[in-house]
Amino acid sequence: MAKYDLVIIGSGPGGYVAAIRAGQWGLKTAVIEKDPFLGGTCLHVGCIPTKVFLHHADIYDSFQRAEEFGFEVKDVKVNWPAILARKDKIVKKHSLGIAALFKKNKVESITGWGRIAGPGRVSVEKEGKTTEMETTYTMLATGSEARSLPGVEIDGRAILTNREILTLQSIPKSLVVVGSGAVGVEFASIFRTFGAEVTLLEALPRMVPLEDEEISAELLKAFKKKGIRVELEAAVETVKKGANGATVTYKDKMGQSQTVAAERVLIAVGRRSLTEDVGLEKTKAKVERGFVHTTAFLETEEPHLYAIGDIVAGLPQLAHAASMEGIIAV
Repeated sequence: MAKYDLVIIGSGPGGYVAAIRAGQWGLKTAVIEKDPFLGGTCLHVGCIPTKVFLHHADIYDSFQRAEEFGFEVKDVKVNWPAILARKDKIVKKHSLGIAALFKKNKVESITGWGRIAGPGRVSVEKEGKTTEMETTYTMLATGSEARSLPGVEIDGRAILTNREILTLQSIPKSLVVVGSGAVGVEFASIFRTFGAEVTLLEALPRMVPLEDEEISAELLKAFKKKGIRVELEAAVETVKKGANGATVTYKDKMGQSQTVAAERVLIAVGRRSLTEDVGLEKTKAKVERGFVHTTAFLETEEPHLYAIGDIVAGLPQLAHAASMEGIIAV
């Protein structure tokens, strides 16, 4: 049985940064990742590919206003397959960069589903086979995934999350975005710039409700100017798939039932932590509503078990926060 000083489950911006720091300080470290490539949600289906799209949209928007800057530009066309290809190229480059940093700092990468098997033991399941390893310390960095609404089934074609919308093979003619947090407003802006008719539905009285009220007001002005239809205090009741897309039924601020149909619907109503089926039930760690409670140094109530990133109770679900938590924990 292999023995390690530290085993980390998850290779997102929390897990891989923690692993590199541990390697720099001489700890024999292994990272278990369920996906074939390192980097987690942020790199593959979150921050990085979304920002690539945003950058392309910004460039295209500048072309539309070229005369304002003293340029004569005609017949600018969007080559969507080329944009997808560049997004994939950037993601792959960064993932390979993480692998190179692992090699440089003597961090071992293991592909499979990692679980806590007991005190000082972690198991890895891959292709029906399970192996175990010994470890002095264990760190959970399993991240989160998109939440859906009650009764709404994500089919990956008409009804999407942040994962599926990043791989659309064409720009939709129309898009309904449910939720106006960071994910919702980014994709609403991106696809409106590329020509889609966009409707944004937000259940609360203002957009980006976690930001300052002034920012919400300015963003609302910018979205209206951009031609994005924004409906606030819109309580979504149903999202149903149809022959040509999906239809969203909601109650408006007056309590009246409304419907809006689109080729695609993006569900962007927050994220849920991934703490199921990772062996936490075999520990003393306190888990509440899917989130793990830790000390200021990210240690759980189970000795030598740490948790970082999106699964930690009371901390922001942000990539750079997870990275710093990993460094603190190590």
